[in-house]
Amino acid sequence: MCFFLHTTTCGKSFGKLGINLQKLNSTVNINTFKIAATYMGTIVGAGFASGQEVLQYFNVYGATGLWSILITTVLFVFFGYTILMIGHKLNAKSHLEVIRFANGKILGFIVDLIITIFLFGALSAMIAGAGAVFEEQFGWHPLLGNLFMAVVTLITVVLGISGVINAISYVVPVLLASIVFVAIYSLTTNPIVANDWVIAATLSGAAPNWFLSAVNYASYNLVIAVAILAPMGARTKSSKPLFWGAIWGGLGLGVGITCIYLSILTDIESASQMEIPMIQIAANISRFFQMIFSVILFAEIYTTAVGNLYGFVARISQLLNVKRYWLLIAATVAAFGVSQFGFSNMVKYLYPMVGYGGMILLIGLAIAWLFRKELLSKQN
Repeated sequence: MCFFLHTTTCGKSFGKLGINLQKLNSTVNINTFKIAATYMGTIVGAGFASGQEVLQYFNVYGATGLWSILITTVLFVFFGYTILMIGHKLNAKSHLEVIRFANGKILGFIVDLIITIFLFGALSAMIAGAGAVFEEQFGWHPLLGNLFMAVVTLITVVLGISGVINAISYVVPVLLASIVFVAIYSLTTNPIVANDWVIAATLSGAAPNWFLSAVNYASYNLVIAVAILAPMGARTKSSKPLFWGAIWGGLGLGVGITCIYLSILTDIESASQMEIPMIQIAANISRFFQMIFSVILFAEIYTTAVGNLYGFVARISQLLNVKRYWLLIAATVAAFGVSQFGFSNMVKYLYPMVGYGGMILLIGLAIAWLFRKELLSKQN
């Protein structure tokens, strides 16, 4: 998930799609495809592509995990549309306007703080993920991957190499195509059997039950997506593209999650032992494809890490009025230290914490949508 918190302070590039935020602010004809693609690109990141998120949030519940995926997809559609529409009605310039409308000033501040904390946490997770790729793909010590990702991310943000991020933004459609291919190949060559469901159900996950897992997963992803969807909603002439954009974006995410879920399930015993489960699944196809998938995943990790570092520092520098140069160095060093906690552990413990906190936002959005529509109509 690569994103920035403020359209007015976050530079030239944003997200996996390399959208220019200044252009976005002046655009009034954003179509359904653009909305759906941006929505998916905001959420489809390195954690998603690694398979670790899907493993801990869905696979661990066996066959019931499919119901969990369905609920998550519905929540993505509903709350994605809600955020877009509130942003549209408020003519929002940033996510803060939507958050404060839905949650009020005090709870809105808490949600904003949760977003900021998750930016740092996700940066740490990406550095940890790079170490996991180095270890499981190349057999190198994970500290090398941690250090490499931390240094390259810091240099990229300091030098402002937005063109690099824009170029790597093309990885998203390639990644999604790869995930669909892996699922089809895995199901064809190694069909799921009854014992796979049994093994999956014995694993421990990020939440105590399948329903809460679905809500939590949607929650922590939407906490981040609000930073992008809110101002995007304000840039359309009508609500129609918002409606269909949310539907196609949510459904696309649901399909992606299902493909990863099924892929992992075909080799659940081995994949569940890996920090990066999808590397194990890719290895079942061929060594060459495993290498290609690892490169794609590493590019996703890099792009996500750069976005997280930039967004975190941009927000903290506003709050504390600290020079960004020293803050960048301090944040990178701190994230490197936190990354030693391990990628799978961060997904298991950090992400659910953010998800529970993010439920404040979801409740506020639901109340605003159901009971404050009249006030929204006056804002338009």
